[in-house]
Amino acid sequence: MAFIIHPRLRSSALAPLAGLLIASSVPPWGWWPAAYCGIALLDRSLANRPAGQRFGRGLVAGLVWALPSTLWMVDLTPPGWVIASLLHGLWIGLAAALVPSGRWRRLGLVGTVTLAELVRWTVPFGGVPLATIAVGQAGGPLAPVVRVAGPLLLVALTVAIGVGLSALADGRKADRASATTIAAVAGLLATAAVLSATAPTGTTVGTLDVALVQGGGPQRTRATPTGAAQVFASQVEANQLVEAPVDLVVWPENVVNPVPLPSTGEWRRQDHLYADDALTVLAAEAARLDALLVPGWFHRANDDPTANVNYQTAIEPDGTVVDRYDKVRIVPFGEFVPLRSLVEQVAANMLPARDLRPGTEPAILETSVGTLGVTISWEVFFDHRSRDAVLHGAEVILNPTNGASYWLTQVQTQQVASSRLRALETGRWVLQVAPTGFSAVVDEGGRVLERTAVSEQAVLHHRVEMRRGLTWASRSGSRPMVALALVAWVACWIGSPWSGRRYGH
Repeated sequence: MAFIIHPRLRSSALAPLAGLLIASSVPPWGWWPAAYCGIALLDRSLANRPAGQRFGRGLVAGLVWALPSTLWMVDLTPPGWVIASLLHGLWIGLAAALVPSGRWRRLGLVGTVTLAELVRWTVPFGGVPLATIAVGQAGGPLAPVVRVAGPLLLVALTVAIGVGLSALADGRKADRASATTIAAVAGLLATAAVLSATAPTGTTVGTLDVALVQGGGPQRTRATPTGAAQVFASQVEANQLVEAPVDLVVWPENVVNPVPLPSTGEWRRQDHLYADDALTVLAAEAARLDALLVPGWFHRANDDPTANVNYQTAIEPDGTVVDRYDKVRIVPFGEFVPLRSLVEQVAANMLPARDLRPGTEPAILETSVGTLGVTISWEVFFDHRSRDAVLHGAEVILNPTNGASYWLTQVQTQQVASSRLRALETGRWVLQVAPTGFSAVVDEGGRVLERTAVSEQAVLHHRVEMRRGLTWASRSGSRPMVALALVAWVACWIGSPWSGRRYGH
């Protein structure tokens, strides 16, 4: 028995299906071709619809895209998961509403979706660049184009392929605009291939023998004074597995989490970790291995009891702390609370007691083994943080992180994908190290050479290249792609019939 589906209902079903397909391109699934199909369905769902319906269908697609690919948030804050997903949907809804409904919408959609991704990487509160189109393409053949003009170019090309597929599906109904779209997409892909093949990637200036130390332990843990001492002990235990000779030993983010020193006359608790004791142990480990040791610290600021600090130090074999990098890009609602006085009225028990004080210095550590770039945890999702590192001379990039509090492996797999993009964009090796996984070694071509499993105690040993020189993306940042996206949006309206612009169809 055949069922006849009303064309309007069939058209409405395209938007949620589009969202699911784009979500499936994002790690941990990583089915990157699905994003092209998702964009194609989104495009077809917008055809011949007024602005209000275009907004609604874009909103639905964005919401369905975000909900499964950020499911890990449920374990930390169910309301936050819903709000973040709605914001994601809002930007995609606006991207859909701001293009005409005719076939020239396809050119505009490349521009507006690219701009929508940029906006949600930036606002509100510094942006939330999770489950992005670019991250979903980190394992695909287009990924090397990021060295030309960064992740926004990768977004634009992915959307262009999607609308090109949609134009091909027009078949006999194809008109001049459809043919122009197909030809433009083919030309764009050919140009991108040539540029990515000829773009500079930097040069090798030396090598380092490195060890990435993962202490192990269960996922979904929360910070406590006794837990902090155990995490530190696990790191020290894992550090015994480091095989000398080695030049550089990297520890994860905030595995050195000391409590304030006791007041005069008070006893030191054996189950607590104190800063001076930790530094003694760290200096001894650096001396034992005759290597530079880079551990991650997190504690209450010594000069301000109302603030926390999160930083990496560089400890030379003689025990000298030669440099420090404080995390600059911090996590909204995780490390600082926007609009705290309002939010505390409804969620006081779910918030950090103190805001993290962001750093202000360049993203590097100057050491005896070279200039090390540092993007702490969350910062690796932002291309401008690794760009800051290489512009200040970084020869390799460290990404110490802490995924121990997260449910599932969505954040961890998306972070590895982001490390791959940062490596391609900068022409640098990226070394990701986490207390409970994933730790990974990524070369300048974006290839994951080694990776640990979740919760295991392990050390990754690898000889990595120190590199210098700037890619085009490192030189220009996102500005060229912002300009091109705006041009595409304006051009789609110029190419649309006047009646379509007047009536919003």
